[in-house]
This record gives sequence, C-alpha cells and structure tokens, in this order.
Amino acid sequence: MSHYMMTNKMNEKLRGILTEQEKLSRHTSWRVGGAVACFYQPADIEDLSLFLSDLPGNEKLYWLGLGSNLLVRDGGFSGTMICTSGVLNGIELLDDQRLYVEAGVACPKAAKVAAKHGLSGAAFLCGIPGTMGGALAMNAGAFGGETWSIVESVQTIDRQGELRKRTSADYDIGYRHVNGPKNEWFVSCVLHLAIGDSEKEQASIKQLLNKRGTSQPTQQPNAGSVFRNPQGDYAARLIESCGLKGTCVGGACVSEKHANFIVNTGTATAGDIEKLIGLVHDRVLSETGVDLQMEVKIVGDEK
Repeated sequence: MSHYMMTNKMNEKLRGILTEQEKLSRHTSWRVGGAVACFYQPADIEDLSLFLSDLPGNEKLYWLGLGSNLLVRDGGFSGTMICTSGVLNGIELLDDQRLYVEAGVACPKAAKVAAKHGLSGAAFLCGIPGTMGGALAMNAGAFGGETWSIVESVQTIDRQGELRKRTSADYDIGYRHVNGPKNEWFVSCVLHLAIGDSEKEQASIKQLLNKRGTSQPTQQPNAGSVFRNPQGDYAARLIESCGLKGTCVGGACVSEKHANFIVNTGTATAGDIEKLIGLVHDRVLSETGVDLQMEVKIVGDEK
C-alpha cells in the first residue's frame, strides 16, 4: 500500500474520492495497464491543494487526464495518481474574448464552448483526444493549431499545494514540448480568443470532427499519435513506407487507417503495445535513418 494511503486514509477534510489498487485500464484510452496504489479524484482545486499538502515528499506522483497519450505498464504504478478528468471541469466565459478552463475539461468540450460563445481560434482543440491539463503540458496540437498559441495565462499547483499564476514567458515552448518550473502542474488556464461567428465556428468544428473520423481509428481504443512528426515529414508516412500498416504484436496493431496510431483490437496488453512501438521505431530507423521520437508517455512497472 502507498505510504500516502497508510498515513492519510482517514483525513476527513478531503472531499474527493480516494481509492487503492485502482485498475488503470478503466482510465486509459488504450484500455490497458495494471493497478495504481493510490488513486485520487479531487472535488475541486481547493480540495486538490489540501490533498497535495498532506502528500509525503517522497511519494511517486503522476497526473492523469483522459488517459490518452499514455501507456501504463501491466505491472501498474506504485505511487499516487491524481485524476483531473471529470472533476476539475470548470469552464467559464470571463469576457468577450477570454475563456477560463480547468485542467480536467476535455479539449473538444473547450472547443465547443468557445464556439457556442462566438469565440474564434479554439476549433482545433476538438481534434485533441485529451484534457486541457495534458494539452498544456505537451503543447498538444491538431489541424495546424497548437495549445499555447491561445493561452493568456495558467494557474499551477506544486507538491505543497501552493497555487501560482504564470504566463508563457515562464516556459520554454516548442512543438509538442513545454519545459517550465519543476514539480508544478497545470490546474487551469485562461484562453484569449478572437471574436467570431458562433454558427461558423460550430460548423468548422463539425467539419474537423468529420475529418478526424475519416482519417483516424476513432472507433478502436488508441492513445492518439504514437510518434512526433519529424521536421519536414510525417511519422505516419515513414511508418507506412516501411510496410508496417496492419503489423501486430498480440492484440496490438498498427492501424490500417492511420499508420501513426496503434490500436487495441480487444486483447492487447501494455506489453504488446510497448513491443510494437519498439518494433515500429527500429524498423523506421533501419530503413529510413529517421529516429522517431515518442509522443506517448510510458509509466509504471513491467509485470
């Protein structure tokens, strides 16, 4: 049992949901992964602050949104995971150009709310299969747009539960890359958007979602793009050029629809997926000389 669970299980001030040995296959978009020792779903940002202020400094900590872009190994995770999805879900129009969004809000929802209010510039978020917290952490993008291009400010929290307001000036931001203060995590952001036409924005989102549905395997468990696009090229093109579409390891297969997606056909383990990622990487390197960089994070212990 996690040290946190042993020392703080009876903390009656906490209002969130605390569980032990939670199966992460329920919380990851690949539908694989072992159990986590301690799993916490905070009631709100204030409750999250209290939880973190009690957390031992040596406790392993990982943040989970919708569980996309993530592979949890079959042996699970021996520390604490904080799940923001569905709980840190506040979203509010601040004025005619600014939208407050908490970290657990799904990116497509943020896109739709912005469009509903007649704000332009956030439609691309509908193509990101994760939460705003995850999108901020990696500068996620889709359809040519990138998260930090529309961020005015963020609110972060540290291991002690202290909150801070920051701007992009506090971070080194690049393609699928955000580097900033250590041991701080995003809990909310303010998006600065242009004034647009609500009907046009909603139509644009519908068109982009249709495009995503026809070009990506949205009906099968996947974690989004597995590899980053190398400069001036596309990972999917390189993978397909090596004849890897449809290649499988156990129940994990390279999608026939989009070569930079690996799908769980129903029986995949995290081990199958990790082996297939390695196989694809090595084949592309040997045949094209390109060393593809993973976009997916791998955490946890091998079984």
